[in-house]
Amino acid sequence: MSTRRTVSLLASAAIFTLSAAATAAAQEKVLSVAAYGGSFEQLMREQVFPAFEKEHNVRIEYTAGNSTDTLARLVATKSGPQIDVAIMDDGPMYQAIALGLCQDLTSAPVYGDLYDTAKVSGNKATGLGVVATGLMYNTDYFKQQGWDAPTSWADLKDPKYKGKLVVPPLSNTYGLHALIMEAGLAGGSEQDIDPGFKAFTDEIGPNVLAYEPSPGQMTALFQNGQAVLSVWGSARINSLKTTGFPVQMVYPKEGAVALGILGCPVAGRSQPEAQAFLQYLLSPEVQQKLAIGYGYGPVNKNAKLTDEQAADIPYGPDRVGKLRKVDWDYVNQHREEWNTRWTREVER
Repeated sequence: MSTRRTVSLLASAAIFTLSAAATAAAQEKVLSVAAYGGSFEQLMREQVFPAFEKEHNVRIEYTAGNSTDTLARLVATKSGPQIDVAIMDDGPMYQAIALGLCQDLTSAPVYGDLYDTAKVSGNKATGLGVVATGLMYNTDYFKQQGWDAPTSWADLKDPKYKGKLVVPPLSNTYGLHALIMEAGLAGGSEQDIDPGFKAFTDEIGPNVLAYEPSPGQMTALFQNGQAVLSVWGSARINSLKTTGFPVQMVYPKEGAVALGILGCPVAGRSQPEAQAFLQYLLSPEVQQKLAIGYGYGPVNKNAKLTDEQAADIPYGPDRVGKLRKVDWDYVNQHREEWNTRWTREVER
């Protein structure tokens, strides 16, 4: 074969290869998802994404960050959205909806299988999982002291916990939940929050060792024995308990509070896979993975867990169906004002 002929064939082969690669690249669809980092991201990448990517011939690009990071990113790119699906805590998600950053969900049978806790007015987001905010206590310490387990939000006021109680600050959703529930004990609510501030200022504050927002530091305070009682979420408590540390979740008799994990299709994007992805996350199989792997309470009534798997998370109508929901439309209008007041009156 002549050198010229060989060069020609090689050139043709190279062109064909490049053309095939370009065609494959053009056919590859990309779905951009923004959600939490850390172990949640690891779970999604290892157990959730692969099956969806294969079924829908799509590659998921993941942007990790906490809820406020994701909300800020959506706001900054509103004129040219770059994210298809956003997953956030319920408070920031309601802000996103109010700012017009989410578009309508398309109807699908799976939405009929959800608890009311997962349903968002306006149809622009859906609950994907739920965490219960309640109380966490050191079971060994309580046993040594001969104390009964806490049963009520009112227990935060008990003087025997002086210097042993940790509560997240108001900037943290768990702290906000505690404020609302303390207001409720005195006949208040989100719309009448003064009794909650009074309770923290006069009765709970003297017991508080720290208003701690960091999960790592919260864990450390329990592990080194400085704290024995706290306000925290079921997923965090479950994570600490699985290490073998002696803690237990308490659902107070007045009710635990729902911290919803919500997802929305981002406004200004037209990927049909975004809607399919949200529906996929609500399937019983994925709901089970999120529950077992991360401690999120399933919002699909058809997700099944064993008694052992469900021990410390919101599961079933007796827990999920009875969680207290926050009026985020009202709270988000006043939260900045409350944060300022909290700093001035409570953490002074």
